[in-house]
Amino acid sequence: MTATIRPAPALKPLRGVRVLSLALNLPGPAALLRLKAMGATCLKAEPPAPKGSMAADPMGQYNPKAYATMHDGIKVVTIDLKTEKGQAMLHKALARTDLLLTSFRPSALTKLNLGWKALHKQYPALSVVAIVGAPGERAEEPGHDLTYLAEAGLVPGLELPATLFADMGGALMASEAALKAVMVQKTTGKGVFQEVALSDAAAWLALPRTWGLTQPTGAVGGAHAGYRVYPCKDGRVAVAALEPHFAASLCTAAGLPASDMRTLLKPEAHATIAAFLKGMTRKQLDQLSVAKDIPLHTLAA
Repeated sequence: MTATIRPAPALKPLRGVRVLSLALNLPGPAALLRLKAMGATCLKAEPPAPKGSMAADPMGQYNPKAYATMHDGIKVVTIDLKTEKGQAMLHKALARTDLLLTSFRPSALTKLNLGWKALHKQYPALSVVAIVGAPGERAEEPGHDLTYLAEAGLVPGLELPATLFADMGGALMASEAALKAVMVQKTTGKGVFQEVALSDAAAWLALPRTWGLTQPTGAVGGAHAGYRVYPCKDGRVAVAALEPHFAASLCTAAGLPASDMRTLLKPEAHATIAAFLKGMTRKQLDQLSVAKDIPLHTLAA
């Protein structure tokens, strides 16, 4: 009789933790989605939606599909924080909240009486994770994903980045900050304040470039012939044969006599491998990957 192997249940370290989010746009909702996946009970409060719009959150207006995905299974309520009624609704919710997630500038939070000092005095066990554009005094500066990536050196040309790296990296850092806050709260019984800056997320993601790894002269920036994107007969192929055994397999297939690091940095190696891959179809390359244990992925042109 064959035993049935069942997958391990997903960890829910935030089960029982109540999160209230006032954070709009992308980083906050993306972080809230991750907190929900970790078991937190999540509530999202939004301002009244403009007439004809499904949500006040800008994401709900320029990409309803993304908004729906990030808020799947999350209760969304309308609270106008600029009114007495809205403030009363908010504080009723805060009284039973463990973690508050925000994405306002500090001055806006102060105007809404939601500064950390005021909140901590009224709700000592409440933790706050505040998502800002840049840290400290720069938190009042206007900015967005693109400007933070540009500042970090991640916009080298005129093309837009392939995705919203700072926003999504910031969401990861915000969920990490939430975990840290919950751990401290469980240990001390007191809430803590955590600031997450999107510019810091961009700088973290930029570290490999800062170290030179992804610069044109770096091994994973194009200098190594086994780690590049090449044209093939009917598309492109991303080759990641960086480790010696993978590089050796690629060199053998391409007809290169040696595969040490110095060889693969030479122009001749680039030319030989480029010519080899250019003559193969995506289907042939997919088969080669399996047969010769070469890490690659084929792409349409």
